[in-house]
Amino acid sequence: MPIIVNLDVMMAKRKMSLNELSEKVDLTLSNLSILKTGKAKAIRFTTLEAICKVLECQPADILEYRGK
Repeated sequence: MPIIVNLDVMMAKRKMSLNELSEKVDLTLSNLSILKTGKAKAIRFTTLEAICKVLECQPADILEYRGK
């Protein structure tokens, strides 16, 4: 898949655990884990906004396009 999810990188930069992010974003741990591992097929803008707000980053810090 040409869309790479760098959520784990941003979480490491902010020294935040998956559990902590899950609580702050109000998303289940399993759904956040699916997103973090790049197995998600989609993400809602409201979810992306909440993650960016908590991690104090831009969407491009989390999502990356790698074309062929």
